[in-house]
Amino acid sequence: MTITLAIDTSTSRTSVGIIQEGALIWKGFRDGATAHGPALPALVQEAIAGRLIDKVVVGMGPGPFTGLRIGIAFARSFALARNIPVRGVCSLDAIAAQVNEKDFIVTVDARRKEVYWARYINGVRVGEPSVNFPANVKGAQIFSDLYPDLLAMAALSGNVTEPIYLRHPDAVATVDR
Repeated sequence: MTITLAIDTSTSRTSVGIIQEGALIWKGFRDGATAHGPALPALVQEAIAGRLIDKVVVGMGPGPFTGLRIGIAFARSFALARNIPVRGVCSLDAIAAQVNEKDFIVTVDARRKEVYWARYINGVRVGEPSVNFPANVKGAQIFSDLYPDLLAMAALSGNVTEPIYLRHPDAVATVDR
């Protein structure tokens, strides 16, 4: 009996779930773009109570730099401490898994009046995720009000090893004095 901890912090929502034998048996979330840090440990603590976790799956973005780092670092640390595997998934793919259209686009808020997006045909991503202004994202029906599906994350996990940032962090190095 495999028990998977699913974590996503690629959007303004911190999402945590427990998947056991292909079924989502526990789900929790907290909304707030700046709440990932305090929300994630509390959600995970509640989720894993009395459970022996066998693997971790984590959303690798695209998403804001800080939010992604919190989720990915937490997932990797949790897995390392327990000597269990951690796998990554494109968060847009986990959103797309909920859509039953032939040709569509998934978008999430990238802040700065931009969106992260990817196009899908028959549920398969066409090309790499991108960042752009919403007015420039065209060509198919757009789904922009969904969050990554935790059950889909567990099914999709394993193919993304590096965070998908799509833009550099806002912080810049200071010049040596």
